[in-house]
Amino acid sequence: MQTQTIMDSIQEEKKPYTLKDFVWIAFVVLGSIFAYTQYSSLMDVYEVGILIGTAASMIWLGRFWPSLMTMSYWVAGMSLLALWTYSSHGNVIETKETAFFLKFLVSSESAIMWMSALFVLATATYFLALFNKSEFTYKTATTMVWAAVTFGLVGMMVRWRESYIINFDYGHIPVSSLYEVFILFAVLTGLIYLYYEVKYNAKALGGFVMLVISASVAFLLWYHFDRGAHEIQPLVPALKSYWMKIHVPANFVGYGSFAIAAMIGVAYLITSKALQKNPNSAFAAKMPSLEVMDDLMYKTIALGFAFFTIATVLGAMWAAEAWGGYWSWDPKETWALIVWLNYAAWLHIRMSKGWRGNPMAWWAFVGLLITTFAFLGVNMFLSGLHSYGEL
Repeated sequence: MQTQTIMDSIQEEKKPYTLKDFVWIAFVVLGSIFAYTQYSSLMDVYEVGILIGTAASMIWLGRFWPSLMTMSYWVAGMSLLALWTYSSHGNVIETKETAFFLKFLVSSESAIMWMSALFVLATATYFLALFNKSEFTYKTATTMVWAAVTFGLVGMMVRWRESYIINFDYGHIPVSSLYEVFILFAVLTGLIYLYYEVKYNAKALGGFVMLVISASVAFLLWYHFDRGAHEIQPLVPALKSYWMKIHVPANFVGYGSFAIAAMIGVAYLITSKALQKNPNSAFAAKMPSLEVMDDLMYKTIALGFAFFTIATVLGAMWAAEAWGGYWSWDPKETWALIVWLNYAAWLHIRMSKGWRGNPMAWWAFVGLLITTFAFLGVNMFLSGLHSYGEL
């Protein structure tokens, strides 16, 4: 079974190029050239390298995952609509209030509100689909997640440009503040889930995964309205670096994957309990098999661990450049190491001892609590070199 899956993947990757593929390649290449010609004065050699690497990755991902192409076209079109509207009007604050599409659809704030609403609605719709076992309802929920991810990416792209419009010295990629990385977390977690939903036909897990995204959305909305965190602020000196463009996204692929694994673990434990009570449980019949959920936990933790390891190495290199040392036992660094050791142990035990089932599901869930403290708790209760992300 495993060998067949690998062979199918290889054959899929070797599929001949079609007109759709060439259109996608042209879209990414021309978009990258446009970005370079417009913003090359703001880019150093490393950022040019990041642009080239991102373009190559997007070409491969789009061909490997066609749904990503469609989403990217929507993100590009809506983002360009917002940028055109800004460029054709005067003051950015006045434009937000007077231009219809900006005010209600594609300004960063509007797009992020749409993202938040759609993720919450998708959560409810997935659970409705689980209990009424409706394929149409499942498709509706999946469409909502795709739309939420699209709006989230549009919000980030437009916020990036808005930071320059408001004050040129404020300009930065929107992954620097706690508010911005919560948006990034929701978007990346949603995208990773969508990939595995198709690959494993795991729509029944959608509600569980969306719960953790909805929790992040709840925090995001509180942070927005109670603390005014959506206001664009200048970067602290340590963050004015190309490292932020690669360290932070890699980190949040890890966080998103760990969150998905934890929620799959919750679904696994509930399904396992239902089967213990009744081998013919109606709820368990609607869920993926325990074997599929166990494999998904492993795959998502392995993915997250790989990216979290890369992010940790990149973070050490960034620290050496910014603070003169690779490691300083700062609270954020220490807890990042704890997260890394936790998942390294999880993977080691699974691969070397063959552990499966409830203990690993519980461990995946506890891992989310550890990761949440490393991500959020450190900012709330501890101080150090990374204190720029406090509440």
